[in-house]
Amino acid sequence: MGLFSSHEIDPAQVAEQFGSILLPGEQVQAAFRSIRDTVFLTDLRFVLVDVQGITGSKTSIQSVPYRSISRFAVETAGTLDLDSDLSICVPGSSSPITVKISRDADPQAIQRLLAERVLAAKR
Repeated sequence: MGLFSSHEIDPAQVAEQFGSILLPGEQVQAAFRSIRDTVFLTDLRFVLVDVQGITGSKTSIQSVPYRSISRFAVETAGTLDLDSDLSICVPGSSSPITVKISRDADPQAIQRLLAERVLAAKR
């Protein structure tokens, strides 16, 4: 696992911690945590929780509905690469949202989950 890559965590743990920002009935389907930040995918959106500052008292929560995602990519870890990369592209943003994910995570499952949600939102 890379030093700053995110490792997979229990979606129920994220639902409990961030339940106040979830809509009634919204379900966390996959979740990842790095040293300070958390990324999770629900049945409705992709959420990035960025803890900022030295004390961590400032938090930025970026929520991207699946219908707003124009492209996404999941790059698997290689022999010398310590982690996988997840990139989400949103129109109007100058750069993609990129998250390093532990090589222990299942990139095919992440790709499938994103494909199901993004393509369903485009119908």
